[in-house]
Amino acid sequence: MHTRRALKLLHEIGAIGVIGAFASLLVLHMTAPTHSIAAYAAIRVGMAAISKWLLVPSLLLVLVSGLLAIVATKPYMNAGWVWVKALLGISMFEGTLLTISASARRAAELAEMAITGTGDAVELSRIIHTEWGGLWILLAVSTANIVLAVWRPRFSRRPTD
Repeated sequence: MHTRRALKLLHEIGAIGVIGAFASLLVLHMTAPTHSIAAYAAIRVGMAAISKWLLVPSLLLVLVSGLLAIVATKPYMNAGWVWVKALLGISMFEGTLLTISASARRAAELAEMAITGTGDAVELSRIIHTEWGGLWILLAVSTANIVLAVWRPRFSRRPTD
């Protein structure tokens, strides 16, 4: 009983970190200064840090605690909504690593290179566009996971005979 509660608490704390990181990154995207390349580069470095130190660890905490909760809670084993959440969580983790984290890191590098005049503005623009779209998609998937956890629809896996 205590294990399930601890896992639920860890899962919720991780989810708060994920949503907070997404919100922070979206706000920084929308308000990044365009008047100074140095100021913009500083914002991009901050965004890469949010991704590295808040988003990825929080998402990892959500994923691990969720999978452990499935193992620790017998009714979850046959609950279809749980498996949908697990698949969405795994896809979120992969999408975050490939789209958000990698883009944030590369955009920070390119923005810093732009200060010296060696950055590629076209590549930076492409990366920012990919990151922006990825943030919105992953925020929608995250919201779907929360809705599944609250709603708990009645589709279930069929037991094997």
